[in-house]
Amino acid sequence: MEGTGGEKFRMKVTLDLTDLVATGQLTQIEADKLARLGAQDTGSLGSNILLAFGTVAVALGAGFLVPTAETAIIGGILLFGTGLGLILNRATKWALFAQFCATLGALAIVGGVSVLSDGSIYVSLGLTLGLAVAAVVARSGLLAALTIIELSFALGAGTAYWHASYFFGVERPAITVGILAVVTLALFFASLRLPPAYERVCIIAARTAILMINLGLLVGSLFGDQMLGWPAGWFTIGWALLLIGVGGWAVVANRRWVVNAAAVFGAIHFYTQWFEYLGPNPFSVLGAGLLLVLFGLLLRWFNARVHSPAAAAA
Repeated sequence: MEGTGGEKFRMKVTLDLTDLVATGQLTQIEADKLARLGAQDTGSLGSNILLAFGTVAVALGAGFLVPTAETAIIGGILLFGTGLGLILNRATKWALFAQFCATLGALAIVGGVSVLSDGSIYVSLGLTLGLAVAAVVARSGLLAALTIIELSFALGAGTAYWHASYFFGVERPAITVGILAVVTLALFFASLRLPPAYERVCIIAARTAILMINLGLLVGSLFGDQMLGWPAGWFTIGWALLLIGVGGWAVVANRRWVVNAAAVFGAIHFYTQWFEYLGPNPFSVLGAGLLLVLFGLLLRWFNARVHSPAAAAA
């Protein structure tokens, strides 16, 4: 299939060959040919998965033998180089293994360098830039997502684990949300002017940024911004207005993923404030459940409307 600018891009389609033959849309000879081609692809997928598991085992073994940040960096460089080489050589049969190596290698490099730099913000920004370049060169959506996550960490976001509990924190919610919002808009406008392969990378990065923006607003709506002295109420109101505005634009522009994201985070925002002020009691739980059912039905209606034949024809 041809993309914009004459560039080719791949599309995978799932077909029920038995049903297509039964309804007369395919002959048995055509179905057998497609089945043979599918079997070849399945075998390639299996070998890719086995190689990926083997690579993980080797990497873990090396890490346990020499548990240092330098080991992680060296191993990461080898893995990333292998994956990038396969991607640049367009080794389609090794596509899954190549993406796996590139992603695992990038994670190892970032982790090792972060340990050696003791979490320096300047090093984190450098790693963000390096991941962005790698994502563009490799045309990797996974690396694009990692770029945004590393940028969020550089801005003060982070995770923690303690006693069977996981935590997500944002030190500077206002600055984090503001910078990621600018990055999201830049990625979106860039995606409108780029070939399909790079458009996909930009869209994945923008979607990851949207998720991190909402998580930052969630933290701000509960704790405010201590550095700027902004109260939690400002974030609560701003988050609600942003969700309504972006969700409304997404409905008009027919951006289904954005609509679903706005609906999900809208529900999270609503219930966070609902239980924050009303507390966990039978009436608040009952009301929350009824509203959740209503939200789910509305979202189902929208998704069905987007997939309807009339919408597709339009």
